[in-house]
Amino acid sequence: RRDIYAGTHKQSRAKRRLDKQKTKCKNKYMSKARKHNETMTELLRRALLEAKSFRGIETATGVKRQGLMKFARGEQSLRLDNADALAEYFGIVSRKER
Repeated sequence: RRDIYAGTHKQSRAKRRLDKQKTKCKNKYMSKARKHNETMTELLRRALLEAKSFRGIETATGVKRQGLMKFARGEQSLRLDNADALAEYFGIVSRKER
């Protein structure tokens, strides 16, 4: 197992975990035209994985670095006020569907 993941780091491991979560529905009656909308959690995790440093995000948003790292790895969730601060920092906008 060690040689398979040689040279990778925690961020890429978290990214692989995110990719695993995107499983398709096997229900043959479900419309194929339906498009998967990413959840706020997926958007924030991807933005964190692409970010340069957690320390800079912590300074700008006030969200603790330890919490950011655990969230990026999928070990814990975020409180809504922290998710709002991160969404504003990354420029993620949510909208209500009809």
